[in-house]
Amino acid sequence: MELEEIYRELGISREVLHFGDAIEAGLKERFEAIDLNAEYNQMKVLKAMQDARVSDIHFAATTGYGYNDLGRDTLEEVYAKAFHAESALVRPQLISGTHALHVALSGNLRPGDELLSPVGKPYDTLEEVIGIRESVGSLKEYGVSYRQVDLLPDGTFDYENIAKAINDKTKLITIQRSKGYDPRPTLSVKLIGELIAFVKKIKPEVICMVDNCYGEFVERIEPTDVGADMIVGSLIKNPGGGLAPIGGYIVGKTECIDKASYRLSAPGLGKEIGASLGLNQSFFQGLFLSPTVVAGALKGAIFAANVYEKLGFSVAPNSTESRHDIIQAVTFGTPEGVVAFCQGIQAAAPVDSFVSPEPWDMPGYDAPVIMAAGAFVQGSSIELSADGPMKPPYAVYFQGGLTWYHAKLGILKSLQKLVDANLAKL
Repeated sequence: MELEEIYRELGISREVLHFGDAIEAGLKERFEAIDLNAEYNQMKVLKAMQDARVSDIHFAATTGYGYNDLGRDTLEEVYAKAFHAESALVRPQLISGTHALHVALSGNLRPGDELLSPVGKPYDTLEEVIGIRESVGSLKEYGVSYRQVDLLPDGTFDYENIAKAINDKTKLITIQRSKGYDPRPTLSVKLIGELIAFVKKIKPEVICMVDNCYGEFVERIEPTDVGADMIVGSLIKNPGGGLAPIGGYIVGKTECIDKASYRLSAPGLGKEIGASLGLNQSFFQGLFLSPTVVAGALKGAIFAANVYEKLGFSVAPNSTESRHDIIQAVTFGTPEGVVAFCQGIQAAAPVDSFVSPEPWDMPGYDAPVIMAAGAFVQGSSIELSADGPMKPPYAVYFQGGLTWYHAKLGILKSLQKLVDANLAKL
């Protein structure tokens, strides 16, 4: 009764709460499996920190050029160890996942090279980086060509056409793990490994880079465990654990990381400069908490899939599929459904819960986008958030929640908004 009362005070009706409770009761075994993965990944991160001999001296701030920043260098050692890679670039100067991807790409590609995506169109913000959509400073402007091979209708790799697309100019293969604003399946690490092995058999020297955003610590292995030369991500997503206020990472082969570092700073300087500005403790502690935080977000995504699938909406992944990132897509088919869902997520937030999100022309996108994110860190999508482009099929993409309980409230609140607007019936 006490729980029912506090949910009532938060605007959740008894009917919606009981509907959610019935769904949750059927997810016990799946939640236990998520907790076992989180325990494994927690031990993996802890061992990396112990092996790197992390100490409180590594939390000290540096300024200016940041020469001899012991904390920064040790943090990068921890990332390399945790992801079983040779080297890492983990910096507050990498301001987003898109920026980290741009640094990784432009650092390792040269005029005349070709970039290949064998998994279809990349995430919207990367289109201008590549030059698919004309933009100042794109790779296309610097003489880097682009080719893509779409997935087959069933979401599998088109190996025949991938083989045909690889040529003398192919320098780098980019593999986006998560779905982005696309209904295609998120790629498992196993499938990514199979694709990399196929590509390397045709052209061993090609660089295979994985956009790992939203996928870290969802599985027990990462793309660097199955042959990826580089993986790239954002610290205000999974690996920042909700504590990192900014930052990105590039992890992989030393040669690739060094080239990326020369693009981030300057030729001849590379990883030697870049002050940590007192952020190291947040970066270390966020990484330490990340496996547990990701587990809560995963539970929220599975809960959302089961709730909305039972109500008759199309969801991806579906309610029973295995999970390879923290994103849950729900297709409403109407703009009103997308807006109501996002307004419910916003209303469940600890920050700006009183704000009502509306679609807007966000830079980097080809349609108005609505975003719900009452977060402690602006744009942090490991925190409870939802967003979607305002165009058919009118799907919303839900992710995050620093705790399972908050993710649960967000889904219940979104459902309450839809029920109140007669857009869903229990």
